[in-house]
Amino acid sequence: MRDIGRTLAWLESGIGTLGALYLVLLDPDRFEPAENVRLAELAVGAGADALLLGGSLSLRERCDETVRAIKAAVDVPVIIFPGDVGFVSEAADAILFLSLVSGRNPQFLIGEHVRAAPVLKKMGLEAIPTAYMLVDGGVTTSVEFMSSTRPIPRDKPDIAMAHALAAQYLGLQLAFFDAGSGAAEHVPEELVRAVSGYVDLPIMVGGGIREPEVAGRLVEAGAGVIITGDVVEKTGDAGLVKAIAAAVHGH
Repeated sequence: MRDIGRTLAWLESGIGTLGALYLVLLDPDRFEPAENVRLAELAVGAGADALLLGGSLSLRERCDETVRAIKAAVDVPVIIFPGDVGFVSEAADAILFLSLVSGRNPQFLIGEHVRAAPVLKKMGLEAIPTAYMLVDGGVTTSVEFMSSTRPIPRDKPDIAMAHALAAQYLGLQLAFFDAGSGAAEHVPEELVRAVSGYVDLPIMVGGGIREPEVAGRLVEAGAGVIITGDVVEKTGDAGLVKAIAAAVHGH
């Protein structure tokens, strides 16, 4: 049996029970901690199963303050979605230990990981090995620019399949396909369907998901985790968040 941490076990159990989970991404770069607490309460109250916390430029101090404030306000897992090694907090439940396998920039394949590993061990923070793959979302996103990598073409599911399978063989435990924050188009259902039928990893999908119908189709295609950010941060529409949660959960 695999030796997995508490949060990864919770994710896998939740996918098995509900069919899919809905996570909301909050960005400390955009808002003060108090505003992120308000957004967290809105998201959880509307049906989000857990929260991701991340951004491209965030510093550890801002991350830690925001994580602690959110953990005091809501009773769901808070998972760090790091932009770099400085974005960590021992108050979080876990961190996605991301390897940008769709790119060829060694900094995000292994470089940041070597720097982060001793810090995470000292903190005792659960690290979830995650294959992170950018997919063309129709615009140049922050993560594409900051990572100096090219995304997987939208119409090349075979490339996505090969990358996800290589990640599985390397021992990574989640496959995260992301069109990026502010993407014009979400990850295609056809790509998700092809990958989900090819690998054994739980599949996370984010970027450009703004409608419940899209979330539902991605789950039907095989996504185990749906992630949205702008839906909460830009609209603050609890009704829309609730509808997306219902679509993800199959209600």
